[in-house]
Amino acid sequence: KLRERAGGADLSTVNHYELLSDLVVVPKWPFAQLGKPRDDWIVENGHYAVFGENWPIKEGLTSLAELEGHQLYPADPSVGRRPALRFILRSMLVRYSHLLDALLAPPPTAPSTGASEWEQQTEWINILAQNVMAAANDMRPVQARGKKLMMRQQLELRNEETKAIHAQCDTLEAKMADMRAEIQRLPHASTGSSRKPVIFQGGGGDKILDEDDSRWAEEI
Repeated sequence: KLRERAGGADLSTVNHYELLSDLVVVPKWPFAQLGKPRDDWIVENGHYAVFGENWPIKEGLTSLAELEGHQLYPADPSVGRRPALRFILRSMLVRYSHLLDALLAPPPTAPSTGASEWEQQTEWINILAQNVMAAANDMRPVQARGKKLMMRQQLELRNEETKAIHAQCDTLEAKMADMRAEIQRLPHASTGSSRKPVIFQGGGGDKILDEDDSRWAEEI
C-alpha cells in the first residue's frame, strides 16, 4: 500500500504517516526501520509468532502425555502397542459392565460424600476412550505413507499399461503399413492388368459374370 502511494519515491524520505493517514492504525515510526524476519532465529526457536500465536515450523501430533492426559500405551513408536491397546479394550468392556451394574443397583440409603460408582466408571471410560483416539491419531502418518506408496504403485501400473497399449498400437500400425505395401505390389493392383472388369447384367435378378469363371465353367 505504501509503495503504491509513494510511487517511485524513496521510502526512507517520504512521510508514510501522511500517505496512510486514512487507515485506521498507522504507527508513527517510519516503516523503513522494519527489517526482514530472521530465518535463523525461527529455525533455532522452532516456531514463529503471528498475531500473538506461536506456530511450529514442523507440524507434529501432540501426544496425550503432552496434553496432561493419562497415557496408557508406550509413547515410543518403536515399541509395540498391540498388548497395551488390547488391555485398554478389555478394560473398556469391564468398565462398561461395571457401569451397567452401578446404574441397575438400588439407590444408596445414606448420602455419599465422594463420587458415585457410575461417575467413577464414566471417568475411566473417558480416559480409555482418549487413549484409543490418541493411538489412532498416532497412526495417521503411517496411513498417509501407506496411501502414498499405494497411489505411487497404481500410477506406475497405469503408466506401464499405457506404454503397453502404445506399443501394441505401433505394432498394428506397422502391420497395416506392410499390408498396404503388399496390396500395392499385387498384379491386379497395377494399371496394366490383363484382368477384365466385372460385368453386371440384369434380368431375373442381378448376376455377376466374370469371363474367367465362365470359361472355367464351359471347360468343365
